[in-house]
This record gives sequence, C-alpha cells and structure tokens, in this order.
Amino acid sequence: MPGEFDLITQYFDQLTPQRDDVLLGIGDDAALCLPPQGQALVIAVDTLIAGVHFPLQTCAEDVGYKALAVNLSDLAAMGATPAWMTLALTLPGVDEGWLAAFSQGLGALAKQHQVALIGGDTTRGALSVSVQIMGFVPSGQALQRHTAQPGDFIYVTGELGAAGLALKSLNGEVHLSASEQKQALLALNRPVPRLAIGKCLRGIASSAIDISDGLWADLGHILERSQLGAQLQLADLPLSPLLLPHLSPQQAWELALTAGDEYELCFTVPPERIKQLESALAGQSYCCIGQITVEPGLRCLDENQQLWQDGLENKGYQHFF
Repeated sequence: MPGEFDLITQYFDQLTPQRDDVLLGIGDDAALCLPPQGQALVIAVDTLIAGVHFPLQTCAEDVGYKALAVNLSDLAAMGATPAWMTLALTLPGVDEGWLAAFSQGLGALAKQHQVALIGGDTTRGALSVSVQIMGFVPSGQALQRHTAQPGDFIYVTGELGAAGLALKSLNGEVHLSASEQKQALLALNRPVPRLAIGKCLRGIASSAIDISDGLWADLGHILERSQLGAQLQLADLPLSPLLLPHLSPQQAWELALTAGDEYELCFTVPPERIKQLESALAGQSYCCIGQITVEPGLRCLDENQQLWQDGLENKGYQHFF
C-alpha cells in the first residue's frame, strides 16, 4: 500500500501549473512564495466534510473541483486574483481510483485559473477536504462586507436556486427529469467562481460577498457588518428556470433566499456608479434585486409590494444547528 509521500508524488506533485512566484513548493516543511509588489495578500480556507458539505454519493472528480471552487469564490468576493493553494486531505483509506478522479477535478480547475498547489497534508480519518487559497489584490482595492452605504443598489450574479433544488431532489422532496437532474447537479457540484466579475467590481462595488449559506444569510452579513438594512424585490430575484415547474412562486422565493451552495456574488453599488457597472459588466449575467436602507433588517416585498413572509432568519445554512 502506498504511503503518504507516495500519494503526494503520484497524485499531486504535477497537479497544477508552475508559477515563477513559487520559490519553494511541495517537499519542504513549508512553501515560499513571493507576492507582487504593491499587492495585498488575500487568504481564505474552506473545509468540505462528506455527508455534510457534499452528499456521500458525490463523485470524486466533483469533490475535487468543488473543494477549490468554493475557495476561488471567496477570492472573487474580494476582487482578488488567485495564485496558490494548500490541500489537507483526510481519507478513510487509500482508494487509488478515488484519488485519481479527485486530483483530476481539482487539477483541471487549478490549471484553468493558474493556481499552484504548494503544500498540504494527508491523514487517515473520515473523508474531509480542506483547501486554503491565497491570492492578491491591489493594495486598498479589496472588496469588503462592512462598506455598504444607504441608497446603494443590491445586485446578484447568475441564477439562484438550482443547487438547492438538486439537494431537494437527492432527498426525494421533488422529482426531476433526467435532464433537469443533470442541470441541477451541475449547479450543485460545479459552481462557477465569479473571479472575472469580482475583479471588474473593484472601484465600483461598495461591498460584496459570495453566496455560500444562502442569499438571506449572506446579504445579512453585509447588513450586520455595515449596520444597515435592505429591501428586496422578490419578483426581481433571478430564479433558475428549473424551479417553477416544481415549486410554487413562494417556495421558489424561499429556496432562492435560503439554499446554500450558490457561489454567486451579491454586491452593492452606489447610484452614481451604475453607469460604470453597466459598462464593466457588459455581457455578464447579473441583476438588481433591491436597495440598502438606513432602517435595520432585511425586508422582502412581493410583486404587489406587500411585505412577504418574515421569519427567514434561521433558514440559511448554519454549521452548528
């Protein structure tokens, strides 16, 4: 049976592109990297646990892809450029077929975004994957959560709800056709990190966050950090077309607001920068869904401008409940 260093050599040594800013990579106690001059270092880490963050039946290639994608999404929300990653992989045993597929999924996305694997750890235990991502952003230009302002318009990228619908399908709560199931699982297992949009938002967006725990919860983090409130127009939510054939409009709204695993960006823009935004994001998928208010709290208005369904506070994904 191969040992730890055999696994690293076989599956991870040549996994990712070479970068000139990696002075010392895999093989030492720690890596040495050289951030560009005038850039702030951006660091994020996410752990995926089997049966918690991905269903047990998820294929290894999708697990590898998603482990990196969710971290890239964090950098996108900061307007950052990814550069390096470390990987901590806990395995119940050595399954070489699983490892080959996992490294293929991870490596394909790493090469797409020029992210070098520079170190990590492997150990025995319940299946979990931790990726730490590192990148950089011009000093003073990082997008943050605490800087929204009253009157800012609220935007989201892409579509909402398909990943949540996939989980409902896997749990037997809805029945999708084979084609619908494929599309929903793609949204769940292969989220697209919005890195290009994040970089375009530098100097335009007043705040930003990625949607990992649900729009309600994650927009709530912006509001809490900025000490403000918001008003959302539910009719303007960019619902995935997969939702309405299977859910009522009210159920679709709730899923779009509370389902995690979206990895779209939610961001705010001052009114005077709307023209800049439209020019910067020409051809990209995004839409306005509401506005920041001085009055605290997150209020949702239906198509008749009536306050809709309070009490969503505890319906976003929560790690310890």
